[in-house]
Amino acid sequence: MTGRKTVVHSGLESNPNEPPSMTTDPDLAAWIGRSETLTDVISVPPVQALNATLDHPPAAVSVGSVLPPLWHWLYFLPLHRQSEIGADGHPRRGGFLPPVPLPRRMWAGSQFEFHTPIRVGDRVERRSTIADVSRKDGRSGALVFVKVRHELFCNDAVDPALVEWHDIVYRAARQPGDVDAPPQKASSGAAWQREVLPDEVLLFRYSALTFNGHRIHYDRRYVTAIEGYPGLVVHGPLIATLLLDLLRRQAPAADLATFRFKAVRPTFDGPPLRVNGQPAADGRTVALWAQDHEGWLTMDAVATLRP
Repeated sequence: MTGRKTVVHSGLESNPNEPPSMTTDPDLAAWIGRSETLTDVISVPPVQALNATLDHPPAAVSVGSVLPPLWHWLYFLPLHRQSEIGADGHPRRGGFLPPVPLPRRMWAGSQFEFHTPIRVGDRVERRSTIADVSRKDGRSGALVFVKVRHELFCNDAVDPALVEWHDIVYRAARQPGDVDAPPQKASSGAAWQREVLPDEVLLFRYSALTFNGHRIHYDRRYVTAIEGYPGLVVHGPLIATLLLDLLRRQAPAADLATFRFKAVRPTFDGPPLRVNGQPAADGRTVALWAQDHEGWLTMDAVATLRP
């Protein structure tokens, strides 16, 4: 169960690895440096539920079991009141995230540093900070990018067990005549491959596990009539989880140091999607990517392993 929550304004340390900001709306820029702290306990049932959702055989899970990478997304759930939910199923704008006046919101990508394992039974504090808010004009209109830094601390530790950078993009409503970016052909001949059927049940189960009310993942009428997509949108975090799940299946002993992924193209329910992996010759880097049934690249990722 999610514990205490605080929202404060604070200064922000610069990150030399971040690109410089684009033009920023002065009102939205006021959100930079805003922070939020949540606490949660890594309990057993969500781990067992995602294990089943990813189609693994039943496994013993107990206090001390290591939480697989990215499964921390099962915790620190967004417990907004029903009256605080907007028309798209997301919480209404404002609060911790800035009130971006654009209707479509997508998870564009993330970058991770894994320092120490998070285990079942750990009491974890997540400190989140708005690192940047930037705006640019794309081929389909205005875009606003929000970068959030999350740091997870286990059992009152001084150093974080995990650092995550979360990239969110807000877009204007789709208009008749909008032109999509040209698709990219996915690489072929991967050493590791697995097909997954992203049907309505899989999307519903993942939405339920992460308490994600965004209607693009389960409401076909809304996603086609209002947001203009051809079908239910497969969660970006679910695809990223499937990519690292492929790594776990193929290299169970791998010790993950970093991971980054970028959403390239939406994936829709119905036809199978394929997750792919290609280890580098040095044994330290694994290229991971997802493709749709037409062979278009939908997510690009890289994992680095400790020796």
